[in-house]
Amino acid sequence: MIGLESIRKLSRVSATKIVLLVVDGVGGLPFVRTGKTELETAHKPNLDSIASEAICGLVDTVGTGITPGSAPGHLSLFGYDPIRYDIGRGVLEAVGIDTKLVPGDVAARGNFCTVDGKGIITDRRAGRISTEENARICRILSGIKVKGCEVQVLPVKEHRFVLILRGEGLSPGLTATDPQQVGLSPLGAEALSSEAEKTAGMVNDFVAQAEEKLRGERFANMVLMRGFSSLPDIPTMPEIYKLKAAAIAVYPMYRGLARLAGMEVLPAGEDISGQMESLRRYYTDYDFFFIHFKKTDSRGEDGDFEAKVRAIEELDSALPALLDLRPEVLIVTGDHSTPAALSGHSWHPVPFMLRSRWCRPDKVSEFSEPACLAGGMGRFPATEIMPLAMANALKLDKFGA
Repeated sequence: MIGLESIRKLSRVSATKIVLLVVDGVGGLPFVRTGKTELETAHKPNLDSIASEAICGLVDTVGTGITPGSAPGHLSLFGYDPIRYDIGRGVLEAVGIDTKLVPGDVAARGNFCTVDGKGIITDRRAGRISTEENARICRILSGIKVKGCEVQVLPVKEHRFVLILRGEGLSPGLTATDPQQVGLSPLGAEALSSEAEKTAGMVNDFVAQAEEKLRGERFANMVLMRGFSSLPDIPTMPEIYKLKAAAIAVYPMYRGLARLAGMEVLPAGEDISGQMESLRRYYTDYDFFFIHFKKTDSRGEDGDFEAKVRAIEELDSALPALLDLRPEVLIVTGDHSTPAALSGHSWHPVPFMLRSRWCRPDKVSEFSEPACLAGGMGRFPATEIMPLAMANALKLDKFGA
């Protein structure tokens, strides 16, 4: 793989536009009764039309057989090596809600969850409580005091919140308290190094106090913590690609990731229609747009095959607003697969298609896993997407004499 420094030297400014549409968790597995995946089942004439004019393939966003988290999955789509640039979920959530972090802060992504009388997790997402209910519960926890640090508990969206610890000598080197499945008890945070032992004690103190304060709540009566992290030092996309880049994402984590990568975060409304209206409104102002569609991932995590199919169809019905703009380069892919059959992220490669005047279209006429497997790109690392997009947008100079 050619490195970011080489791409930086080759990149140049041009008037062409790139749109990267990330359909979160789009990859799936065949439904037992039909043998078809969610993509194969959905009625999606616009996505299929793009495929018929594109070059298609399958991408691995982290590596073969590796199940990606959302952050590394997206970083690879933006051209970053997700192993080298490992950004924790806590920082992404915090930046995504416009929280100002300072060096030394430790941020963590929190889930409000439901536990039974024995402390066993029955719902990791507390029934996806409303954001308003989330804010109410965060106010309850805002009074928690932990010796040696300042504590902030901030609502994000639905069941998600951010914990920020600010003080001297803190370290993000902690294990998660979230076991990632129901039927188990929450874990204690453990230090991954001696430098993090003090911070682990602070987190466990916070969790114990939160459990006590939430004891009377019916649904969101416990917290799960993961993604402990501090501000990273990464090169930005404008520095690497010389792009004026913008992000149109509803969920805070993806807005935070885009902001750390140097994108300007635009208003996005509350659904895909609002996102497309934002794209239309700001289209002349930027030459790269990252658009994030979340529902496919959420419905896959819920294990609801039919709802994920409907989410794909909802996205497809909104695409004419994008297609009418005729971007010189249009890429549609995902950050990982989230099959409803597994109710979570999986290691399966993700469908990919790129349409441009300069691509070599293949014979694929459907945007689906089996169809893209037969595409001209074959199976390749997601870190190669941005160089490919830049080349098709005529934004890369020749390498060498």
